[in-house]
Amino acid sequence: MSRARDVAETVTRALVDRPAAVRVTESAHRDGAIVEVVVAGDDLGRVIGRQGRTAGAIRTLVAAAAEREGMRASVEFRDEHGQR
Repeated sequence: MSRARDVAETVTRALVDRPAAVRVTESAHRDGAIVEVVVAGDDLGRVIGRQGRTAGAIRTLVAAAAEREGMRASVEFRDEHGQR
């Protein structure tokens, strides 16, 4: 488990109403890692935030954590039904 995944999970669980429903997975790709954050449908808006500001902040934190490990990471947000 990478530091980037840990950061995404910790911050997301702190923001949502149903932290037990949060699932974070990480997969390796040629450009780096993709961290996929899955939350309950009613929490997706809370994680994305107004005009995507909260999601942008989470992406910035994850990128900084990945950089400390010498890698790149991007974040994708989805609800439990796979909607973005």
